Amino acid sequence: MKNLVRFLATSDHSVARAVRQVRRQVKSFTLPAPRPIVVPMRVAFEAAREAYWFGARVLVCEPHLKSHCSQYGKGVRTGNFIHYIQGRGDMILGDNVVLDGKVNIVFAARFSDRPTLRIGDNTGIGHDCRIIVGKSVTIGKHCRIAGSVYILDSSGHPSDPEDRKRGLPPADSEVRPVVIEDNVWLGARSMIFPGVTVGEGSVVAAGSIVMADVPPYTVVAGNPARRVASLRTEPPPAAEADRAGARSNGADDVGRRSLEGSAS
Repeated sequence: MKNLVRFLATSDHSVARAVRQVRRQVKSFTLPAPRPIVVPMRVAFEAAREAYWFGARVLVCEPHLKSHCSQYGKGVRTGNFIHYIQGRGDMILGDNVVLDGKVNIVFAARFSDRPTLRIGDNTGIGHDCRIIVGKSVTIGKHCRIAGSVYILDSSGHPSDPEDRKRGLPPADSEVRPVVIEDNVWLGARSMIFPGVTVGEGSVVAAGSIVMADVPPYTVVAGNPARRVASLRTEPPPAAEADRAGARSNGADDVGRRSLEGSAS
């Protein structure tokens, strides 16, 4: 069989050339698409597709998510996928929370009786995000979390090599709560490590690895993430303000003396 395929693919024999020609014609075959026919077909297909996904979302995906919640507010909704939620814990969702696409949430009960995930009002979480909750992960209000973001309060394995070789879980001190404050934007594929607090109004650039706290209204980027910009004009520290005032007063004195000298 292999020899036959090779013959048909490479031979200059008339039969092989004819087979290749037929194959090319079949692969390039197309039909005309008169708009009076194909446009109604497309509209009917799209309507049927939207009706199917609407039913899947409202009757299957959203009830599945809400069944895992200890508490949820008004307007909580999902995309057209069933979220992959493992373990048992408390999931508390505020009003108008959106978990789009498919999100993986893991509750690691070995570190806490009731690991807790809190998501504030009007926050949206994108497709393919992964949230690991050993003790507590808190996401504030009005947050925007892009696709493939990874948030974890436990790395899942101990940092000590001997403990890791013995298959032990991380020490309790290595499981540290994560806090994402209000109005934070986490870029796609960014990663938030245990113990990190991302301050209010901040932006984490796509692909960043955040291993230390992020001050409010700050843009961070890189691996490890570093501050690259501020989103607010910050007033100068008090000492700087005093020095600036002293320089201004000194300049005024010099100006007055020069004016007095010229007048005399």
